[in-house]
Amino acid sequence: MTPASDAALDFLHARVTEFFTGALEACSIESAFDRRLRFDTNTLIRLIPDGSGPDTINLSQFKRIFVIALGKAAGPMLEVLLDRVKRRKGMRGICCTKYLPKKRNWRFRYFEGGHPLPNEDSFAAARATLALLKKAKKDTLVFFLISGGGSAMFDLPLDPQISLQDTTAFHDALVGSGAPINEINTLRKHFSAVKGGRLAMAAPDAMKVSLLLPDVPLRTLDALSSGPTSPDHSTVDEVHEIIEKYDLAKKFPGAVRAFFEQTDLPESPGNKKWRPPFLPKFQRNEAPQPRRFTSAASMTGEDEAFRDSVFEVLLSSLDLVESARALAQEAGYFVAVDNSCDDWDYADAARYLLDRFHDMRVLHRRFCLISVGEVTVTIDRVPGAGGRNQQFALACALELAHHANEMLTVLSAGSDGIDGNTQNAGAIADPTTVARAVAFGFDPEQSLRGFNACPLFTALGDAVVTGPTGQNLRDLRLLISDKS
Repeated sequence: MTPASDAALDFLHARVTEFFTGALEACSIESAFDRRLRFDTNTLIRLIPDGSGPDTINLSQFKRIFVIALGKAAGPMLEVLLDRVKRRKGMRGICCTKYLPKKRNWRFRYFEGGHPLPNEDSFAAARATLALLKKAKKDTLVFFLISGGGSAMFDLPLDPQISLQDTTAFHDALVGSGAPINEINTLRKHFSAVKGGRLAMAAPDAMKVSLLLPDVPLRTLDALSSGPTSPDHSTVDEVHEIIEKYDLAKKFPGAVRAFFEQTDLPESPGNKKWRPPFLPKFQRNEAPQPRRFTSAASMTGEDEAFRDSVFEVLLSSLDLVESARALAQEAGYFVAVDNSCDDWDYADAARYLLDRFHDMRVLHRRFCLISVGEVTVTIDRVPGAGGRNQQFALACALELAHHANEMLTVLSAGSDGIDGNTQNAGAIADPTTVARAVAFGFDPEQSLRGFNACPLFTALGDAVVTGPTGQNLRDLRLLISDKS
């Protein structure tokens, strides 16, 4: 490579990093609250985008307001909600997140839950939440602030005899199974006392408002943190099919295996005959009376606990994509979006996206391919330091090595700022990555096989490092080329 092309690749690295960080900055939780909801002194109003009129909840009709915040964005979401809701009398709550916020409210108990595996605080937060929800009556409004990561950092086995050590081993087996997140969370929902709608069941008489920041596809919102407040439509039969499909039984601790093998394994809450994708929407009462939020579906039987439930998506991965698209277009790039490889194996996703990238970039002087979602990694040995984004980037680097002297760059990073068991958000690859890694003494293919991409990218200075972002809108992949 000539010095000029080195400078050009450095420029592309900077440019693709700007697109990633700029897209994150554009997806502000604070602005999302203000776009979707408005809090007057005694009223919560949902702002209807089509101008047809807002639905409202009269806060003054409730004696108590409980707030349960869980997931990687729990701290920022709670801070914004508290800033908007001026009423404080009767307000109490729980905040469970990976990194405790510096600013804390004395009315709340804070727990530092584990991720990607549960810890003592994960159990303690779940127990404290169940205890608080027992106090919720008809005069109680409960806000659930739910973001990604809650499946691990907020958990408690349905069987009280199952230990934290066994629960951690259960989660570890699922994470390394290669199963897509919806299948993983089907097992989590049936295992847990606080997932698959069981938090809603814990406060059946209360009015419940779930504000969601999903790190899952919008068509499967009940997979977000394993759906603690939403009716679950997965079944025990599906649980057994997934365990057999991935040969998981032998990987589970004895107590967990015995739990799933019991003949009367409990179903999760939800009318199993009602099975459309869970995509909650607001419906307004047509009668000329004060409007209230209502749930998306008519529930019967045990689903009565979900009847007074509201679900609102504050931000999603689509917002992340559109923000990245706008930045790339403003910089003069022709942009294409392809999210079809969501939940694919990382190697298959890398091949697919690179094939699309190479086919389309020949038509444009500046081209950017955007893809959002999560790839899967099947771990068949003790892993090194890495995560799915760095694994994907290294797979791309091995292919890009065949395109020497071309101005191509791939970034893959998590919007939460954390990739796997590392402090990196992800990594950047280009046609020189492999050669530079070899010069540093690395064997890139061995690093890939050992799930150990982090040391390689860190040594090259190509790790994407943001620190915890307080956000969690899935992973963003950006592939850009520049012929100028």
